[in-house]
Amino acid sequence: MGALPKRKYSKARQGKRRRHLGLASPRLDYCPQCHSPKLPHHVCPVCGSYAGREVIKVKSPKKKAE
Repeated sequence: MGALPKRKYSKARQGKRRRHLGLASPRLDYCPQCHSPKLPHHVCPVCGSYAGREVIKVKSPKKKAE
């Protein structure tokens, strides 16, 4: 017979063992141009700038025909 636990592990002890498995929210920086939140080392999705210069042209949202 293999090795089996003699008693049931409590949920608190199980949670302490799995403490490093929790989800973490992504880190956010703020764009120096438009001050909107963005991922670090990524182009800003709002204004399209990276490292102080415009890298991509962002299309403005289309207005609905009334």
